[in-house]
Amino acid sequence: MIRRHLLRALPALLLAPLLAACGSMSVSSLWPFGGDSEIQEKDRRPANATEYRCAEGKRFYVRSLEGGAVWLIAPDREVRLEKQAEGRYGAGRTQLELGAAEATLNDPPAAYPGCKRADLANEPSPGRKP
Repeated sequence: MIRRHLLRALPALLLAPLLAACGSMSVSSLWPFGGDSEIQEKDRRPANATEYRCAEGKRFYVRSLEGGAVWLIAPDREVRLEKQAEGRYGAGRTQLELGAAEATLNDPPAAYPGCKRADLANEPSPGRKP
């Protein structure tokens, strides 16, 4: 009878020192949904890609590929666009025109004209004073 009670208490007796060793841990450090001000959000921009910002808060990214093609990274999909002419890329109905500081994306039924390169968006235009 005493052995039965001892066997039931044995796991608790073995776990007590292990739990005491975890005294510096807090429940908030195990919570995966944030709440700790020291945690920094990861950068979600694709590596080696140029960001373009369009009207209404729309944005997309373009990454250059070997052979002159580009990789279009949109919020809803990613697609390889083949070079058609200087500064023009396409695949099916999706067309992309790239300039030095602007881009136009036609992806029927949507069209995003005059999208600005994000790395140049905060710089003053030539001839304008900052």
